[in-house]
Amino acid sequence: MENISTETVSLKVDDGTVMKAYVARPSGDTRYPGLLVFQEAFGVNAHIRDVTERLAREGYVSIAPELYHRTGPGFEGKYDDFPSVMPHLKAMTEKGTIEDIRAAYEWLKSSAHVVSDKIASIGFCMGGRASFLASATLPLQASISFYGGQIAPTLLPRVADLHAPILFFWGGLDKHIGPEQTRAIADEFKRLNKTYVNVEFSNADHGFFCDARPSYHPTAASLAWSLTKTYLLLHLVKIDERTRLR
Repeated sequence: MENISTETVSLKVDDGTVMKAYVARPSGDTRYPGLLVFQEAFGVNAHIRDVTERLAREGYVSIAPELYHRTGPGFEGKYDDFPSVMPHLKAMTEKGTIEDIRAAYEWLKSSAHVVSDKIASIGFCMGGRASFLASATLPLQASISFYGGQIAPTLLPRVADLHAPILFFWGGLDKHIGPEQTRAIADEFKRLNKTYVNVEFSNADHGFFCDARPSYHPTAASLAWSLTKTYLLLHLVKIDERTRLR
């Protein structure tokens, strides 16, 4: 699907703030499934906008909310300047993040271009954590988390609240998220009989999906993208699982 439309929208958040979000969708008047796209720690930058557009080309109305809107509207950090990110990252709260997630979800749900009961989430790094939170707070059909930090141990009590199956991607060389964390997450999912898929790329590092980062791993990124597309098809388009995916 080559023809897509993009725009920036303004969303009212429950705490009285206004949050901008980048939207990409297939052109035309047909309704499509919706996707919440959550940023890395570096903001809704060129990479996240590109991912949002790629998802639109796959047939999803995709929205990437600016989770730093309270402290840095429009912020786009540089990958080699993490200190500039820290003030915005430290200012975030779980309550505020959930309010932002809900505002973006309500926009999707009310959009004339979205099938309102076919909405999922995807996020990267900090956004992987937000994607997990989205599934714990909203009636989503699926969630995807790329190397989401601080899920274990902080958010483990929320595993019980998850509404949807979740696909996790991890880098085996990731020093930010060690095996003790990923193991704790898997153990809690098993204990509560929650549906999940765990994918670890043994020779990939944190941020392996982002082609603007030194840690970009083309092979892992390509395979993760293929799995992402299949996972979304299964849970949003509801194709017969016995059907060969082309």
